Amino acid sequence: MKMQKLTGLLIVTGLLYIATMNAQAAESENSFKAHNTTKVVIKKILVSEDGKTWGAFDVGAGIAAGGSETLVWDKSTDNEGCKQWVKAIFADGEEGEPVKFDFCEASLELEF
Repeated sequence: MKMQKLTGLLIVTGLLYIATMNAQAAESENSFKAHNTTKVVIKKILVSEDGKTWGAFDVGAGIAAGGSETLVWDKSTDNEGCKQWVKAIFADGEEGEPVKFDFCEASLELEF
């Protein structure tokens, strides 16, 4: 009886580990790191495939000066291309210049 409980516990533990690893892999494929190297809070990060129509990442209250956040792509963007224009909107109203990045690049980290 004890052996059956131990075997069951090992199976459940293994399944939980596999599920966690799959979730982490899926998230890392659709995420990137954003670093705010300025002295002003980033209020929005905008992205555009064509440089004309812009969508926004949810950055909550913003990315603090000197801070970093991991941002995750929404599932609705799954059919878009890897290369996207990105720009930041700062708390003081300044808007950064758009820069094109390849989001299919592994472990992509952006600095603003």
